Amino acid sequence: MSVTAAAGFAASGVHAGIRREAPDVALVRSLEPAVGGALWTTNRVQAAPVEVSRRHLALAEPQAVVVNAGVANAATGERGVEDAERTAEEAARALGLEAEEVVVLSTGVIGVPLPMDKLLRGVREAAAALSPDGGDAAARAILTTDAGPKQAVAARAGFTVGGMAKGAGMIHPRLATMLAVVTTDYPLEPGEADAFLRPAVDASFNRISVDGECSTNDAVVLLANGASDVERSAETDAAFAAALGEVCGALARAIVEDGEGATVLLEIRVRGAASEEEAVAVAQRIATSPLVKTATFGRDPNWGRVLAAAGSAPWNGGFARVDPSRLTVAYDGVVVFERGVPTGHLPELAGSAVAIELDLGLGDGAASYLASDLTYDYVRLNAEYTT
Repeated sequence: MSVTAAAGFAASGVHAGIRREAPDVALVRSLEPAVGGALWTTNRVQAAPVEVSRRHLALAEPQAVVVNAGVANAATGERGVEDAERTAEEAARALGLEAEEVVVLSTGVIGVPLPMDKLLRGVREAAAALSPDGGDAAARAILTTDAGPKQAVAARAGFTVGGMAKGAGMIHPRLATMLAVVTTDYPLEPGEADAFLRPAVDASFNRISVDGECSTNDAVVLLANGASDVERSAETDAAFAAALGEVCGALARAIVEDGEGATVLLEIRVRGAASEEEAVAVAQRIATSPLVKTATFGRDPNWGRVLAAAGSAPWNGGFARVDPSRLTVAYDGVVVFERGVPTGHLPELAGSAVAIELDLGLGDGAASYLASDLTYDYVRLNAEYTT
């Protein structure tokens, strides 16, 4: 169950000394000629590796991904860009590739220059350690505040999709402080990867929130090498899209379950909206409401906070359409508010997951979101992040 589950991929993870003890440099490489694509954070402040990797993908098909943890190489000026380029060049030399064929990702503290002597040594060590069995090591080497590695695999008739991700805090749509590398031996043509990747990301990584914070470094990278020799058809393309969505969905859920300080997974489902876009807006507003999240931490089914969030969901220059007289809210299947009237029922929220369901009663729009609660430990961890 790793990023090397698909045929023709190797990976590694090593400790270069960027972090005190944990492994901190990961490398994933296709052993067969690959094509690929990526989606990036939409934050206006973007890290140097995002800038450099965008440029590389415009010039060549990606064959390898190198990731460092501990330092984000964001807000580091021209030096940061040069360091990202040097990282790609070092990986390319070690792997017999062109620098433009290497995607560079970084995660960690913003505003700190990369310790390049350590990183470049780590890149060389990671290249020497590449193995088809190295997926677990790579998944551990990309972590920061994560409790553990996040991996997923989906197999269909004749091909496999595998992936790894990191992320626990600074998580919000349009990507978040998360990195994901997904590989497949399904055959794609140059330029096709993004068309498959975007809908999978929109339904997974762009539907999660831990703290409403959008990061500077986020990326989801897809490499496809065709090593399965599957004969493509409309049916196999649909199966690949489903498998890719399954892997992205599993990784996204793992990120929220591992949210910094999290004790409860919030599963928010909205239906009956006037449009799908408004359903997304309402679900996102509830998922990012500090009042909803803190109430959930206290296992308090305070549905009034859900109503207030739903009625103030930004959309199209105003708020999404909500009519309280048509609105129904349920917690874990227990209806607490039905078409504008409290029911008097209060569910017990004792589990590790809570489902909040809304029927707006206005149309056919529907959307879902995953979020975590907001806890004392989240505040403590982020209050002490650099000190």
